[in-house]
Order: sequence, then structure tokens, then C-alpha cells
Amino acid sequence: MTIENDWDPYGANAHLTPVFGRLRLRTLVMLRWLAVGGQTITILTVHFLAGFELPVGLCLGIILLSALVNTWLTLAVPPQKFARDWEAFGQLGYDVLQMCALLMLTGGLQNPFVVMLAAPIIIAVAALPPRWSSGVAAIAFTGTGAMWVWSMPLPWYDGETLDLPGMYVFGLWAAIFIAVAFTAVYSWRVSHEGKRMATALAATQSVLSREQRLSALGALAAAAAHELGTPLATIQLTAKEMLREIEAGTPLGEDAELLVTQARRCRDILKRLGEVQEASDARHDRIELLAALEEASAPLQGLGPVVSVQLGAGTDDEPPVLRRIPELLYGIGNFIENSVDFAVSRVVVEGRWDRTNIYVRVMDDGPGFSSDILSKIGEPYVTTRSGTPGQGGLGLGVFIAKTMIEKSGGVVRFDNAPAPGGAIVSIRWPRKRVEAQHAVG
Repeated sequence: MTIENDWDPYGANAHLTPVFGRLRLRTLVMLRWLAVGGQTITILTVHFLAGFELPVGLCLGIILLSALVNTWLTLAVPPQKFARDWEAFGQLGYDVLQMCALLMLTGGLQNPFVVMLAAPIIIAVAALPPRWSSGVAAIAFTGTGAMWVWSMPLPWYDGETLDLPGMYVFGLWAAIFIAVAFTAVYSWRVSHEGKRMATALAATQSVLSREQRLSALGALAAAAAHELGTPLATIQLTAKEMLREIEAGTPLGEDAELLVTQARRCRDILKRLGEVQEASDARHDRIELLAALEEASAPLQGLGPVVSVQLGAGTDDEPPVLRRIPELLYGIGNFIENSVDFAVSRVVVEGRWDRTNIYVRVMDDGPGFSSDILSKIGEPYVTTRSGTPGQGGLGLGVFIAKTMIEKSGGVVRFDNAPAPGGAIVSIRWPRKRVEAQHAVG
């Protein structure tokens, strides 16, 4: 059976890409409603209560446009939807332009409310990638430059004008620029540290959850070894008595002999699960890659499909020598057993290595993984066997094997082979995690 796909399906530089755009549309809409309310109150108070002359119609028209935009967003887009980066950039950029338009009608850089331009920039820096937040900041600084070129006079009392010196206005612009830049950098640092802490917390919780499951599996294995020992002994004793009563060479005799053999195998497996690992000599703790694959596949030989073990060409002349890790051998053996169950005539167990990694693939010529199972296989209680629950397995075998492989430092991937088909289980370990470091004399 020839498999054409790449040997290492994981990639040497595989990593998680951080996802930005965490702003919900509801958040942006709510902030804009607050801005609309605050701007409306400010314009009406300054004009009617304080007595300053303002272009009220133009100002209220700009504010009404924001209210219409908000109304459309509320009705057209689900409020729980997360805004994508470019969508959040567009909305925050619009808010900056709207604020600049209001400021240009009410004094420009001389208007003390010019400091409000910092708000959308801080939000953009905290929530968007640098290229998008820099765009929002560039819009703001372009807007302040336009105010420098032209803006209506600052509203003042009747018969009086307030004309600030050019150098003072430049100082105001410089102060706003520095304040916005400092606040944005500070906000970015705080946001960045928060993201790192959240990532670290998620990773810690994942590790703790995995360790808890491993501890539960260890207790389950010990309980199974204890509880199943007696019924297995009874089955083995009954099968031996049947074997003595049935003539040798008959079909029933062969079945009884198979029962005895398999019951003994079950007891051996439970014994290994229940044993406390003890220190052993250094020579026994070392095993060549080919020998490890043969040892893992030995119990499955002769049970139907032919199990072929082979080594692919490696970059080194000598195959690597591994540490005898029970989790590693058990995991490979479990995957081989599943392949034997579904193979038509052949299972191929292939090992390969390079300077940094060791690879193992288990391939069969069966029907392969179904599309609905492939995305979930490796999770507990997900089984590829047909039949009613309890007759086809609980789906814990692959989960346990995958967990043990990952505990030993490996990564597991499940795929389907191209035509004529079949399932592929690909495993990769860093050599430093599984390779024996010192030779034994």
C-alpha cells in the first residue's frame, strides 16, 4: 500500500495564531450611543444655556448621521456578532472622522473637547492588530492636521473673540499628540500583557484538565485490573474444562483453545496495567525503533489481516534507540489493534526518523474514517465501530492511546489515504523526548 501524502503532516513550525477582533458589535454600538448622547447634550448646553453661538443645525446633523448608522447596525446585524478586524477599523475610523467634523465646526484644536479623540484610538489599540489600530491613529492625526489648516472660530461671547496664539495652538496639538501616543502605547502594553496572561491561563487549565483525566484513567485501570481479574479467571478455567471435554482438532476445540489464549492475554494486560512500575536495568530500558514496533504489533499477528512492520529511509545510517516507554508502546499497539479490526487484508506499521523527530505511521486497507468521525476521533466516547452502544466499544481506546502518546511528548494525527482508501494514524515525537541518550556497554 503506497501513501502519497507528506510524511510529517504537522509542520516544524506549527503554532497557534492569536485571534483579534474580540469586539462585539453591541459594544461598538453602545459606545456610539453614549457618544451621540454626550455630544447632543454638550451642543445644546453650550448653545442654549451658556449662550455661545454654534452652527447647531450642522452639528446636530452630524450627530443624527451617527444615530442613523447605529440604528441601521442594530437592525441589520446581530448584536452578539464579533466584529472582524476591518469592520471594527471602519466603525472606529468613522467615529474619529465624525468627531473631527464636529471639532472643525466648533473651534478645531482650540476646542478643549479635542482630547476626546483619544477614546477611539485607545479602543483600537486595545482590541485590534497594530496595522489596523495604526490606521485609526493615522486618521486622527490627519484630522487634527486638517483642523490646523481650517476650522471655524471657537464660539465665544457676543462681541468678543478668543484668538489663541499660533504657538500656543501648536503646543496644544503637540500635547494632544503626545498624550494620545503615550496612552495608546500604555493601553497596548496592558492589552498585550492581558492576552499573554489569558493564553498562559488557558494553557495551564488545559494541562491541569489533561492531568486530571490521566489520573482518572490510572484509577480506572487499577479498578478494572482488580474487578475483572476474577471473572477472567473463571472464563479461563471454564474454557480449559471445555477444552478437555472436546476432541482436539475439531472446530469447537479450536474455539475453546482460542478462548483460553485470549483470556490469558486479557489477564496479562490487566496485570501490566495494575503493576507499579519499578526500576529496571539500563539495557532493558533501551529498545530499537524496529524492535519497538514489532513488540507493539506482536499480539496482533495472526489474528486476520497481515501486519507488516518496516522502517523507512532515515537521514542517519543507524536507526534510533528509544527509551522503553510503556505509554509509547501501548499507544502504538492500540492503534495497530484498531487497524486490524477494520483492515481488509493488510496493516502496515512504518517507522522513520530524521535529525529532530521520530515518526510512526499505522496504515490499513479498510474503509477509512467516516467524515463525521474524523473531526472528533480521539475524544472520549467517540467510536468508529458500528452497532448499538455496548456492543461496539465505548470509544475510550483511541482516546487513552492518544492521551498516552501525548504524555510521552508525541503528536497524533488521523487521516484517510487517497484511493483505494484506508485509515492512517501518523505520530511524531521529538527525538530528545523518546530517544535513549547514552549507550550501554
